[in-house]
Amino acid sequence: MNKKMKLSWMMYDFGNSAFSTTIMAAVLPVFYYDVAAAGLEESMATSYWGYSQSIAVLIVAVLAPFLGAISDFSAAKKKFLQFFAYMGIIASILLAFINEGDYIFASILLIVGTIGFSGANIFYDAFLPEIADEDEIDKLSSNGFAFGYIGGGVLLAINLLMILKYDWFGLPNATVASQVSFASVGVWWFIFSLPLLKNVHEEKKTNVKRDKSYAAIGIHRVTNTFKDIKNYKHLLIFLIAFWMYNDGISTIIKMATIYGRDIGIDKNALIAALLITQFVGIPCTIFFGWLAKKITPKRALYITLYAYLFIVILGYFMSSALHFYLLAICVGLVQGGAQSLSRSIFGRMVPENKHAEFYGFYGISSKFAAIFGPFLFAFVGQLTGSSRLGIVSLVIFFIGGIILLRFVNIEQGMLEARKQSTPSGKAGVNPE
Repeated sequence: MNKKMKLSWMMYDFGNSAFSTTIMAAVLPVFYYDVAAAGLEESMATSYWGYSQSIAVLIVAVLAPFLGAISDFSAAKKKFLQFFAYMGIIASILLAFINEGDYIFASILLIVGTIGFSGANIFYDAFLPEIADEDEIDKLSSNGFAFGYIGGGVLLAINLLMILKYDWFGLPNATVASQVSFASVGVWWFIFSLPLLKNVHEEKKTNVKRDKSYAAIGIHRVTNTFKDIKNYKHLLIFLIAFWMYNDGISTIIKMATIYGRDIGIDKNALIAALLITQFVGIPCTIFFGWLAKKITPKRALYITLYAYLFIVILGYFMSSALHFYLLAICVGLVQGGAQSLSRSIFGRMVPENKHAEFYGFYGISSKFAAIFGPFLFAFVGQLTGSSRLGIVSLVIFFIGGIILLRFVNIEQGMLEARKQSTPSGKAGVNPE
């Protein structure tokens, strides 16, 4: 049954990653630029895309810790995951109805879909420490990301073929093929979420009488966690480090395609390059799960962050499709490793009774980071009329993250979490 739960958990990543590949990274940015934002100045289309991303993640960042606290109290992680997943699924399907000039409607659906995708991932991630033993958490986290690369890559390959050879599918043009691809994301995501919803079960908790609203409980628990955060010194430092370097990673993911379009790279080359990223990422993500056991997770994470410094510099000088292909390969080598190792390192230092709440803080850290990166990218592009200076500014986020990571002691962080998880610890097991 434990194997079945783990496979079902990974299959959700297989399904929902189609949103990050087809909608966030590949097809929608180009469609937004060429169709939804038709008639706008080129730099303004890129800026509006960046602003839409920032608004979406700001909303998620504000909600995340409160939702996590409420779900921990009520043992309702799966219910919250289902609600947000369905929100993203519906928004994905509705994107099929975007036509020329509908950039406002497209932005709204992007925002709603991103809230659904990111909100569901908070509760998805919170299941990791519950279904994985301490000695296999790196492996399961890495395998989950690898499944995501496979699922997102397979559907992206189908969608790419459909856009390039639309007549094979009985479609009139590439625009309609793009619209169909958005709907396919929603269907794909829904189908592969079903195993998790059926087979993954939450840890049973003692029933506690609720004498206040869930909103009040969420605020109370989050307030207490903020007060007690000094008891989680190494986890807090890691969160800040993650905030820094994940800002750069998420901005590269979300802005790479529209940035490439802005500097004149053909849209088919852009989508094909992102497909390369997916399939390069499959073995490399699994490799970093293995490497973490050999040289420690922290050292393996360092390797990915130094690689990202090179990627940002390469992005600044990029001027051809060949450069973008090289950039895509480099990102594929380290993206899954950086994300999976971050998730498992954090999971080691989370107190047992507050998984969803602390993954809510993990979410808020990543989401607030994802506000500033796209916003800075958009602002610099709008101010200077060029996106190249925006991409090179991301160097500071990776350098800052690397420096802060030096002060994180994972073993000490695990001891702090265990101390606070016991009845004698300050955080205790008080459900509120």
